[in-house]
Amino acid sequence: MMGSISVTVLGAGDAFASRGRFQAGYLISGERGNVLVDAGPTLLASMKRTGAAPADIDTVLISHLHGDHFAGLAFLILEYLYESPRHRSLTIAGPRGLEQRTWAMFHAMYREIDPARVAKRIKFVVLEPHHKARVGGMAVESIRTPHTRRDVSLAFRIGMNGRTIAYSGDTGWTDELVEISAGADLFLCECTYYESAELTFHLNYPLIARNQERFTPGRMILTHIGREVLEHSAEVRHEMATDGMMIRV
Repeated sequence: MMGSISVTVLGAGDAFASRGRFQAGYLISGERGNVLVDAGPTLLASMKRTGAAPADIDTVLISHLHGDHFAGLAFLILEYLYESPRHRSLTIAGPRGLEQRTWAMFHAMYREIDPARVAKRIKFVVLEPHHKARVGGMAVESIRTPHTRRDVSLAFRIGMNGRTIAYSGDTGWTDELVEISAGADLFLCECTYYESAELTFHLNYPLIARNQERFTPGRMILTHIGREVLEHSAEVRHEMATDGMMIRV
């Protein structure tokens, strides 16, 4: 069944919060629920600024285990313990090691707090690269991106309400980005650098521009914007995400 969905950009910034931008987070909302994609440490501030309710999140997808993409989970758990009691289950899906790293992070940050009341309502799901899974009523296809070596980093192709959203996560160049975003209604593509082409674990704008003709989504928006890209914004011909931006799909 086809139905429109909305995507709220909770954080369009890079790990350094360049020019005060919030860190990675995207809230997808449709008839089948609310899906949070990535959870940077600025998650709660951004959600409350945009009026989004943490208790309304049904599913969380985490692309990789860098702090600017998953550290907000600790604050989300804290929110559920004290401010927005969780009365239904929450699925958190992502790469191998997500469950262990989440609880290790929470205990490091709030050693004296017992999260058991919330933990019993959370189900962790491992997403394997190059596999398709059903998560929270969505179809999720994952690929491994060339961003991390020891840990697995993922890009997603998400099917929800008859719409398709592709999300690069953090990544260096791979032809699989063209494939996973092909024909998607929306492609959220990271663009951290402009001049630093030698840093191959992130994308840079000249590289994206050179490959533009190969991408075929209905709409492509650059995100995870770094300082170099902001300094060259007049030269960027692609649409760029901003904090609080609402996208209709």
